[in-house]
Amino acid sequence: MLKVVIDTNVLLVANQQHPEMSTECVAHCIERLQGVQETGVVVIDDAFIILGEYQHKTRIKPPRGVGDVFLKWLLRNMGNPARVEMVNVTLTDIDCYAEFPDQALQARFDPPDRIFPAVAHAYAHADKPTIWQAADCKWIDWWPALAEHGIQIKFLCAADAQRFYKNKFPRQRHVPAPAMPESK
Repeated sequence: MLKVVIDTNVLLVANQQHPEMSTECVAHCIERLQGVQETGVVVIDDAFIILGEYQHKTRIKPPRGVGDVFLKWLLRNMGNPARVEMVNVTLTDIDCYAEFPDQALQARFDPPDRIFPAVAHAYAHADKPTIWQAADCKWIDWWPALAEHGIQIKFLCAADAQRFYKNKFPRQRHVPAPAMPESK
């Protein structure tokens, strides 16, 4: 069964809150969020840090977009382990987690994004959930180190992420987004 940790930007892209995203990216995020509601499991933290981030950036009364509808679905399914699984994370400092898979990398990570690898790494089973990322280009630098720790990143909008990366970091050596099998 598909198990995923979903970065907040996937919800925002599905809500069309990022006008610079391609129409293909928006459609792919919408399709993935709707698909996981039908047949997948979303993994979040039991301290509700991810939920708090979602709620801070979306609107469920009334919902305006697919990301908002997804959040509403997530809240309704919190008690259903067939749809939502929660893992424990340990804060060691503000936006720092004992479960983050690489403490040196954690220092280079955007503080609000640290929760996603921490949750994926804290997952007790060997088959860790994949993190869905829309097009935050900084993850292009981070995914290889996370992969060394068994944390897989699925760029739902790899072309957009790479376009943003080239514009934001024109002097950086280009690291392609990972190719992931569609089943993850």
